[in-house]
Amino acid sequence: MDHLSPLDASFLDLEDQDPHASLAIASIAVIDGPVPGQEELIRAIRGRLPLVPRYRQKVRRVPFNLGRPVWVDDPDIDLDYHLRRTALPAPGDDAALNRVVARVMSQRLDRDRPLWEDWVIEGLPDGRWALLSKVHHCLLDGVAGNELYRLMFDTTPQPTGPVADTWQPEPEPDPATLLADAVRDLTSATAEQARFLLGALRSPGALAQRVGETVQGLAAVAGSLTPVFPTSLLGPIGSARRYAVVRTPLPALKDIAKRFGVTMNDIMLAALAGAIRSILIARGERPSGDAVRTLVPVNVRTMSQQGQLANRISLLLPKLPVECADVAERVAAVHERIGAQRSNHEVEAVATMTAVAGYEPFAPVSLTIRAALRLPQRILATVITNVPGPPVPLYVLGRRIREILPYVPIAKGMRLGVSIFTYDGQAVIGVTTDFGHFGAPEEVAAAIQAELSALAAAAPGAQPTAPSPARRTKAASVKPRKAAARGPARAGEPARRRR
Repeated sequence: MDHLSPLDASFLDLEDQDPHASLAIASIAVIDGPVPGQEELIRAIRGRLPLVPRYRQKVRRVPFNLGRPVWVDDPDIDLDYHLRRTALPAPGDDAALNRVVARVMSQRLDRDRPLWEDWVIEGLPDGRWALLSKVHHCLLDGVAGNELYRLMFDTTPQPTGPVADTWQPEPEPDPATLLADAVRDLTSATAEQARFLLGALRSPGALAQRVGETVQGLAAVAGSLTPVFPTSLLGPIGSARRYAVVRTPLPALKDIAKRFGVTMNDIMLAALAGAIRSILIARGERPSGDAVRTLVPVNVRTMSQQGQLANRISLLLPKLPVECADVAERVAAVHERIGAQRSNHEVEAVATMTAVAGYEPFAPVSLTIRAALRLPQRILATVITNVPGPPVPLYVLGRRIREILPYVPIAKGMRLGVSIFTYDGQAVIGVTTDFGHFGAPEEVAAAIQAELSALAAAAPGAQPTAPSPARRTKAASVKPRKAAARGPARAGEPARRRR
């Protein structure tokens, strides 16, 4: 049987422990018309299902949680259920689309079925329509979502024909079979651990380095587990969400990053820091340096794992410099903090512990995760993801995708989530907020847009609104340190080791 990894299963556990969370990620493709009919879309999706086996499988828990959950074939998959349709009220503007996205993403996926839905959204301006792809996080991460686009859509206007399909569903295992498999998994855990250790011992020098980096990284991560200064970003949440977007040309972001001498990811995190700072001040709250620690997923796929539809992520937990009033200071602070966390091998440490968990008996691992998830969450104020998408246009049934909007879920008291996605020369920033406890996401979107403009004006060499000489000098001094040269903490970039 095909098992979920402990990391995959943790997204199910998180959803189980938080009754107000829906742990599905999504992207919304805005597509040229005309809107295809239901049967046309069903034929197209059915023709690609052999490329995405998980779309025909559902999750089954092992009795008493003694073993890892398993993927089992769904012999009765109904594409009419998974492919849904709705329409926007006139005039079909961004506000109407955002409301539909928030409403769809507030609802949990049905655990008794394959964990995905596609929503056709009609009524957009200029005869366009949208396709909202909703997938549970236990199935894939944001980077794998790119692979899903490659499999399901085309890179030319000429539609690809159906893929040859010889699939026959395997019988669903009964509880006794699942328990027997869990017992075998328990008895084989020791052998798996021995093979893992022997493989590591074949390269004692590399093992010693990895152990040292892991210890250093875990010590640094432990220092990030202190509670944050209380603000309106963190607190109880409900089940309903709100959603808004910011669009900006990708070349403009790259130009700002180049002129500051940092990465584009540094620029995005600095913009978010400035936006959150302005919102806190507007609400009469103090933008303390200890107020906004954020969860930043990091892609850790090896070359052999590229293209896999699964979760292959680690994380960083930087504090956003909301205490810095100066734009260039925020850029410098973000760059230095990400560089320091990279130098401390925090990404590698978390990735190592995640890998080791896969060789441990699942029951105690799951029990530990569930116990931790029951504790109050006071260390993270927000989550920020950054995924580079396809640089070239994609097509659905010969219709061009004009833009792709990202959505990231929120849970465990985090009232704000931000997702960044680039596609065909445009960066789109999706803002998710809790409906009842945070406020309108348009407030965040407007603050982000203002910060991007401020960054463009403050960057060295900016015209015609160049920064003051003192600020220009400070901004120009923001250069990548050797420790940070390996790149930013973002979901679209593999973690690289120090040579």
